[in-house]
Amino acid sequence: MTEATIEHPRYSIGEAAERSGLSRDTLRWYERIGLLSSVGRDHTGKRRFTDRDLEWLLLIGRLRATGMSVADMVRYAELVRAGESTIPERLAIFRATRADALARIEELRQTVAVLDYKIGLYQGAIGPPCEGTTA
Repeated sequence: MTEATIEHPRYSIGEAAERSGLSRDTLRWYERIGLLSSVGRDHTGKRRFTDRDLEWLLLIGRLRATGMSVADMVRYAELVRAGESTIPERLAIFRATRADALARIEELRQTVAVLDYKIGLYQGAIGPPCEGTTA
């Protein structure tokens, strides 16, 4: 590996928190439970995050948004660290998560349809506010 391909830790925990939108406590917790591994340390022992760490946190954030459980995210992280032989299991996790996300999207679509119906109903029943009122 050449010097140019080695990624040096560069962000403090505060900078990583700001860039990721996560709290410092969340970053520490992620590290403690194995969701975030091999966070570098500087000569004083303080955490130093890389761009790759921030990319991982972005993925974790997207997985959280799908409703994936922390346990499943930790399992995924373990599989990634275990190497390429785990790709079929990682694929299965993502397929299941995708199916769950699509089901949630459909549920939200139906909910928005109900809201649109109610909004239309109330707009027609109530009408526009009269001049001088704050409805």
